[in-house]
Amino acid sequence: MGSNRLAVDASGTAAQDSPVRGSMLSAPAELADEQLAARMGIEVVSAEPERVVATMPVRGNMQPYGWLHGGANAVLAETLGSVAASLWVAPRGAVAGLELSCTHHRSARSGLVTGVCTPLHLGSSVATYQIEITDDKGRPTCTARLTCLVHKR
Repeated sequence: MGSNRLAVDASGTAAQDSPVRGSMLSAPAELADEQLAARMGIEVVSAEPERVVATMPVRGNMQPYGWLHGGANAVLAETLGSVAASLWVAPRGAVAGLELSCTHHRSARSGLVTGVCTPLHLGSSVATYQIEITDDKGRPTCTARLTCLVHKR
């Protein structure tokens, strides 16, 4: 299993040698400033079709009570699942999210959360992923499921 670290910087551009290059994280230059993953500080730690791992800071992604926003968990989960689905249909496929479900277990107040995305089903037209998000102590904060429409060309 590779350990290709990819920081999605403010330009929204993936590294040239990254397995994520060409996926949804590799945006055209004219859309670089519009990438939500970059704005939220999401960093892909490793990316393979059957396992994608990323971190996201709690700071900057909080709700008014000082906890990580539930919507931030959803963005992290959808980002991970979309990257995994993009890798599944690579190099010339299309992906569209169909459904996202998140169960929030506990709050995170500081540090990083880590999401690990693994497939539940990899079909020719639908791919479903489970995303487990944990805090710095390894405690589960959110479990999500993303279903994507996939098309291999």
